[in-house]
Amino acid sequence: MIRRAKISEIPDILAICKSCAASMILNGIYQWNEHYPSATAFENDIERNELYVLDEDQKVIGSIVISTQIDEEYKPVKWLVSNSKKSVYIHRLSIDPNHQGKGHAQKLMNFAENHAKENGFVSVRLDTFSQNKRNQRFYEKRGYQRLEDIFYPNQSEYPFHCYELVL
Repeated sequence: MIRRAKISEIPDILAICKSCAASMILNGIYQWNEHYPSATAFENDIERNELYVLDEDQKVIGSIVISTQIDEEYKPVKWLVSNSKKSVYIHRLSIDPNHQGKGHAQKLMNFAENHAKENGFVSVRLDTFSQNKRNQRFYEKRGYQRLEDIFYPNQSEYPFHCYELVL
């Protein structure tokens, strides 16, 4: 079941993110670190009603942020849809590594894209780490178009690729 996250679930969500980071590091992908994602980011997401969890048997196994706020880093990007108020932004998609490969990320993205359509948005935007080829294939198979690169210096010296799906 996908539902809005509760503040009491932040420790579980952070534990999943740490497990994801450790798994990525084992594969040479230094995408998330001790600075990101943070409890503060998730607290802000919950305050804006933008953090959702995937729970299975009453245990959180994944999360996704569906935001209407454009990050500063995204503003210079030449997006496919010119009006940023008509787009939602996906952040911090995570699935517990013990539950990966079972279609759970697809479920969360289907939910996010349907949520966007149902609420009158015309595109979904996100970024993914340039060194994470698996994520790039995942989004491209879903029809996302790769656009420009942005940088998050606190996370990596490598760029992050921006993607957009016009609904």
